[in-house]
Amino acid sequence: MPTERLTMRRIRQVLQLHFGAHESARVIAREVGIGRTTVQDYLTRAITAGLGWPLPVELTDEAIEQRLFPAPSCKAGARRYPEPDWAALVREMKRPGVSLSILWEEYDAAHPQGYGYSRFCELYREFERRLSPTMRQTHVAGYKLFVDYSGKKIPIIDALTGEIRMAEIFVGVLGASNLTYAEATWTQSLPDWIGAHVRMFRFLGVVPRLLVPDNLKSGVNKASFYDPEVNHTYAKMATHYNIGILPTRPRKPKDKAAVEAGVRFAQYYILGRLRNVTFFSLAECNAAIAAALERMNGREMRRLGVSRRQLFETAERPVMQALPEHDYEYAEWYLARVGIDYHVEVAGFFYSVPHALIREQVDTRATTGTIEIFHRGQRVAAHVRRYGGQRHGTLPEHMPSAHRRYAEWTPERFQRQARDIGPNTEALILAVLARRPHPEQGFRTCLGVLRLFRGIEAARAEAVSLRAIEIGVLSYASVASIFKHRLDQKAPPQAADGTPLLHGNIRGSGYFH
Repeated sequence: MPTERLTMRRIRQVLQLHFGAHESARVIAREVGIGRTTVQDYLTRAITAGLGWPLPVELTDEAIEQRLFPAPSCKAGARRYPEPDWAALVREMKRPGVSLSILWEEYDAAHPQGYGYSRFCELYREFERRLSPTMRQTHVAGYKLFVDYSGKKIPIIDALTGEIRMAEIFVGVLGASNLTYAEATWTQSLPDWIGAHVRMFRFLGVVPRLLVPDNLKSGVNKASFYDPEVNHTYAKMATHYNIGILPTRPRKPKDKAAVEAGVRFAQYYILGRLRNVTFFSLAECNAAIAAALERMNGREMRRLGVSRRQLFETAERPVMQALPEHDYEYAEWYLARVGIDYHVEVAGFFYSVPHALIREQVDTRATTGTIEIFHRGQRVAAHVRRYGGQRHGTLPEHMPSAHRRYAEWTPERFQRQARDIGPNTEALILAVLARRPHPEQGFRTCLGVLRLFRGIEAARAEAVSLRAIEIGVLSYASVASIFKHRLDQKAPPQAADGTPLLHGNIRGSGYFH
């Protein structure tokens, strides 16, 4: 049975981690939750198709799929390479002056058709990890940024009520220099989590290759070693900054040892020094934390003889990515299903999409001012966000033609069209609308009357309208009868004293001849 293809979202994640964050196939396989050979296959297809990262904005999911899979192809059988004695290589690596490149050169000389250098190193690292349950992590400059919330909270007093509210402490630590960022937020909710990241990147002035968060719900929807599901909003923020996300393994604190150490040091250095200070606002608390951070990052580390700030400026900043021109604008993403009325619900309000997408699954992006709707990665609708008033926001171009024509029926429209004919016709239309409990109930009558007058002289239409008003007939059939039998050209029936008899049921003798 052929292997099921990855979704386009996961394919984009593979391309971002490889071309954007320069991750190895092993790391990508662990994060995306697929086999390493699958990763290599997709990367080979991407290179063959000329795809990189970032992808062009106009490139749709269908276009990417066509370029990656132009035609069915047969897979060749797997090759078998001669395996070196990995245990002997581990012993050799303990000797001074020996590196993996030297060991691979010796292996390549003995087996020219064997593993390439990158695969050789990858297999060696795998064997090395099996020898010991723990592995010392070597952090490359500008590569990883560990983020987490401290378990400790800081009290803030409401100056008006005296109520004490506990604030969370967000901490970010760079892997190589240990440069630390911290701030207080009211909660660990998604808006606070994303906002803390944006302010942290602004503090650093540059962006690393990878974010390593803990598995809190604001960042990771589903914690898993094989297939972690990153929150969509968090993933979009990472795409904005061209940074990969590599959640730690569940219940594996050693995976985030850097941030754990940073959290402990921040608690000791920041909270310990601020324990006797009373704060009356979140801004006041963060100002004090910023001052403590400045001292902490400028403090010389005993083992290295330099400060975190100096190590960051000399070793990490030059190799990190530049910030985008604009900060990430917080937006919440949701999956939605288009209803039979071609609307999707976002935060209790309904927004239209093209009617051809009925029953389709779409992504919605909600900011403070706009609602955007995407289908298969392409934006199909944009609305001003609603916080009150009517619950439905409908754009005319999204409606079927029959619905669009009906939506254009309004009392003002009918009155305007009647006014163009004459005052009697306008008075007739107003009378028809006023006679119904709801104006919409008279729309069809108005539409029929105006269509009846289409193509005839305005004077004749005015005469018919006047006669209808005089005798009080306000239905389409009655007006059509006046027009058909030319009753507008005849005098109304009169009583014995000569006064006109005006009544809807009195048509006169001429009506029947």
